[in-house]
Amino acid sequence: MGFFNFILQVVAVLICSYSFASFAVHGNKIGSNGIPSTLDGPFAPHTAPFDVSLRGNAVDLPDTDPRVRRRVKGFQPEQISVSLSTTYDSVWISWITGEFQISNHDKNIIPLDPKSVASVVRYGTSRNPLNHEAKGYSLVYSQLYPFEGLQNYTSGIIHHARLTGLKPDKLYYYRCGDPSIGALSGVYSFKTMPVSSPNSYPKRIAVMGDLGLTYNTSTTINHVISNDPQLALLVGDVTYANLYLTNGTGSDCYSCSFPDYPIHETYQPRWDYWGRFMQPLVSKVPLMVVEGNHEIEKQVENQTFVAYSSRFAFPAKESGSSSTFYYSFNAGGIHFVMLGAYIAYHKSSDQYKWLERDLANVDRSITPWLVAVWHPPWYSSYNAHYREAECMMVAMEELLYSYAVDIVFNGHVHAYERSNRVYNYTLDPCGPVHIVVGDGGNREKMAVVHADEPGNCPDPTTTPDQHIGGFCAFNFTTGPAAGQFCWDKQPDYSAFRESSFGHGILEVKNQTWALWTWHRNQDSRSGIGDQIYIVRQPDKCPIRYTQTKRSFASI
Repeated sequence: MGFFNFILQVVAVLICSYSFASFAVHGNKIGSNGIPSTLDGPFAPHTAPFDVSLRGNAVDLPDTDPRVRRRVKGFQPEQISVSLSTTYDSVWISWITGEFQISNHDKNIIPLDPKSVASVVRYGTSRNPLNHEAKGYSLVYSQLYPFEGLQNYTSGIIHHARLTGLKPDKLYYYRCGDPSIGALSGVYSFKTMPVSSPNSYPKRIAVMGDLGLTYNTSTTINHVISNDPQLALLVGDVTYANLYLTNGTGSDCYSCSFPDYPIHETYQPRWDYWGRFMQPLVSKVPLMVVEGNHEIEKQVENQTFVAYSSRFAFPAKESGSSSTFYYSFNAGGIHFVMLGAYIAYHKSSDQYKWLERDLANVDRSITPWLVAVWHPPWYSSYNAHYREAECMMVAMEELLYSYAVDIVFNGHVHAYERSNRVYNYTLDPCGPVHIVVGDGGNREKMAVVHADEPGNCPDPTTTPDQHIGGFCAFNFTTGPAAGQFCWDKQPDYSAFRESSFGHGILEVKNQTWALWTWHRNQDSRSGIGDQIYIVRQPDKCPIRYTQTKRSFASI
């Protein structure tokens, strides 16, 4: 029996080894499934050919589309969504009751009273009975313009309720609304995140950017749903409501169509359309959002980001942040840091000080993976928004590098691009992999022009964004582009780029291996546009929080 037990143990070890080999790389060689890993890099830059036929379908869904129309009555809940708190044992449920109101600026709108409808969630681990109850808070926001002829908007009642005491990796059922007036939703469900440990991770994490609400957005979301994620990230630019005037007239290019208007208008009902459209996904899959430039939406008294900050629930307070623009959370063995490009980020700012504290508190023995998310990319070789966020990069890149951030997700540029491991524009085996997924499908269409192509390098003075910061992008002083503002070929840091709509899926396998897959909209739902294993090497790339001098670019 002793020999028999020994044989069983050997077989078990071999089975485990084979299972790992199905996604592993042996030494620096590609594994048996043929998928490359970052251990094989850095990779020679590659650009996928552009298919001109793919520029179509970036047309907004009309307000007559049944997917965006209001399908409830009275104060029944709609636009239901789930978002995470900082740890697995808590989530937020959000919804809207009542109808929005819109009228000319000279007519007073009486907002709905948030106190008139309760914010209640009943939940449990079985559909019936739902034996737990959480009470939340509610609010109403307005988008107001002090100009004749413009229309003002006031939202329905927005509700946020935090559920606590949840168990990890567990399916929960819930209903939301106000039971005292018979205005409860149907039964929905969500699954909590795994417990934070180096051995537990969400099975699949969807990553999307610059969605909008077009027919191509519809394809993106259908593909996301078919990939059955346990968590979804939206890296900014949500509804593109600010491509519209307040009367509902829209354009693919707002500044081109409406150059002389006194204020950049926005048609707020597009937010309600988007919330209804997204409900089939986000009522069961937690959605974590960070702001983009299309959420600025300036109004009276120079208020900005009001819709963004009102409609979503953020674990800001739970993660020690004082702002909806930046926060953090855990999802199993991953610590996510969501950063704001449109709020102060310099080293004396509240955000920077918060980031220092947050990173210092991350225990990599519990959450080995560290992922950072913000909207405008630091590493993009497209002409659109080229080096636009350089001041943010100057302020924050060294801090993120010193804490060994593994992956960075961005949007803003309406294309897909994956970098080699990079730091300060230099190939660095300890730098993060930067991935741009601003290709969700919005009506501004795709970015197709590369800054390294002849005649396409932008004038440096045109690159700063007034909402991000000052001018920090100067000519490079060393490296392949020394003396120039742009490369004259695809940059070394750019491993792969393609102008196609799509989304990505992150699957963390263990504390050092993660599979990244980018799916293009034009492919079948199982089609793959780009795929790579991102491999952590904590022994070679330890945390080293020290201040070092930047040398590659003159900044």
